[in-house]
Amino acid sequence: MNHPVADAAATENGYYRRLQAAVEELLILKGIVGRDEIDREVAAMEERSYRRGAAVVAHAWVDPAYRERLLADGAAAVRELGIEIGALHLIVVENTPAIHNVIVCTLCSCYPRALLGMPPDWYKNIEYRSRVVREPRAVLREFGLTLPEPVSVRVHDSTADMRYLVLPMRPAGTEGWSEAQLLDIVSRDALVGVALPRGPEGS
Repeated sequence: MNHPVADAAATENGYYRRLQAAVEELLILKGIVGRDEIDREVAAMEERSYRRGAAVVAHAWVDPAYRERLLADGAAAVRELGIEIGALHLIVVENTPAIHNVIVCTLCSCYPRALLGMPPDWYKNIEYRSRVVREPRAVLREFGLTLPEPVSVRVHDSTADMRYLVLPMRPAGTEGWSEAQLLDIVSRDALVGVALPRGPEGS
């Protein structure tokens, strides 16, 4: 599939990985930080997974009262599930039959890492950050998501102290599913808004 955003991200990512490695080596050589400290921090970041965010969504799908609290105060609601996000202001935006939400950070790559783990390369790439605000439908099509014309696409721009999370619509055919089953159909991309949760049998 033609995917200009992902292709551009892969090229840019190679440059920044080399730059990161060079900075790490310089800091170690100067005795500012040790390799073990870097490894511990990297391991801690990699332990974070989008499945935390998926668990939040699954719980909101089965508990209407929790869903209302999540939409009213995202940070407080995720703490109910034992997820700590610090002082960040978390705004949860809900997809509906009339509205589809997409998340971006146009200035850098602000991302709800406590809920979603490390951001994908394409999210940090200038191609995505600049184009999704100008032509969101075109960018979504490149991710394989074509929305009906009546659906309004809203793009939300994250900031240094504010993060967004998409609450996708629960797929039809999942009535009676357990929370664990629902968690498994929510992808990272659905939580950013460039995909939809998988319905029964991957539909």
